Amino acid sequence: APPECPFCGEAAGRELEEHVRARHGHLLGAPGTGDGEQLYECPMCSLTCTNVQILEEHVDLHLEEHNLSEGGNIRDLELAQRLQTEEDEWQRSEEEKREREEFKKLQRQYGLDNSGGFKQQFLKNMEREVDRGKMQPFEYHKRKADMMESLAFGIDDGKTKTSGVIEALCKYYQNENKDVRRVWLSVGVDHFHSSLGDRGWGCGYRNFQMLLSSLLQNSFYNDCLRDTTLIPSIPKIQSMIEDAWREGFDPHGASHFNNRLHGSKAWIGACEIYSLLTSLRIKCQIIDFHKPTGPMGTHPRLFEWILHYYSTDNEGGAKVVCTSKPPIYLQHQGHSRTVVGIEEKKNKSLCLLLFDPGCSSQEMQKLLKQNSDGTGLKLLRKFVGSLKEKQYQIVAVDGVLSLEEKA
Repeated sequence: APPECPFCGEAAGRELEEHVRARHGHLLGAPGTGDGEQLYECPMCSLTCTNVQILEEHVDLHLEEHNLSEGGNIRDLELAQRLQTEEDEWQRSEEEKREREEFKKLQRQYGLDNSGGFKQQFLKNMEREVDRGKMQPFEYHKRKADMMESLAFGIDDGKTKTSGVIEALCKYYQNENKDVRRVWLSVGVDHFHSSLGDRGWGCGYRNFQMLLSSLLQNSFYNDCLRDTTLIPSIPKIQSMIEDAWREGFDPHGASHFNNRLHGSKAWIGACEIYSLLTSLRIKCQIIDFHKPTGPMGTHPRLFEWILHYYSTDNEGGAKVVCTSKPPIYLQHQGHSRTVVGIEEKKNKSLCLLLFDPGCSSQEMQKLLKQNSDGTGLKLLRKFVGSLKEKQYQIVAVDGVLSLEEKA
């Protein structure tokens, strides 16, 4: 409330001094008037009183006004602090909510949300096919039985496999005389594509199957693979990676998956492939091409490294070089593929030959037919301008580890 006049009680507000002088000046003396009266000056303003009681009441009004003002400031400050605290708590709550939702999204994306693995997805997708009329019930039961048998033995059923593509490529390049100067190919590689059980997340496992199919055809690796003579199923590969973790390989990567892959739809990458191969005593290395090395976000050094990998010890004059080199596992954000060879054009440009797990058997079968114009090779060919992800990783096999080296 505004301060009141000590003489008449009227609310005067900030104009108290002017009000007193105008209305009640006869009660006040003036300094230096010479009338002999005792004068009392307010210590808080320039007002002079002739009566000490009036001065006390006047000063009390000053103090009340000051306290009211201070109290208002304190209340305003407390209110502002409380509002800021509430705002901070709301923002913190919203941020935690966003983080939880983002984490759940990442868990779903990378198959770590406990929603089941290969078997559950296979059955669910087949049931959906039956509901849509795309699969007959008898076929559902037959494929379910085949799948259960495959999982029981830990062996891939081979239903997504295409063999003989490398041999067909050798024949094609022998007769090709347009623009390929030389071509290097890996030793026989079977192509595996994703099935109803691993669609959307199984590329890493399928690429390991492709790599293993080549190693099994190379007697140099017989001793390492004597316990793995057939291509394992995806759940079996998951168990093999868990075994590698238990041996002590890549503890940081293992903790990312909570040391568990089997029964999940977890994506795997170059580190898991490296751990698995090393646990099998297969010597390999990870090369990280962590940034583009050419114009427009391209990676020419990646192509040069792969050319060196294939051409070392294979520098003969033949146009088509069917090397003993295993294929290369190629990883980038969100997908992986298998490098099975490299072309060098007559203009010196390079072109990778890739097996993609996302490519169906029907498409790969077309490569088995002799096609003189090579149009089917569009499925495999990737030029420098075609690989423009921010970074790539490769896993390249380079021999056998002794027991001591593995340890």
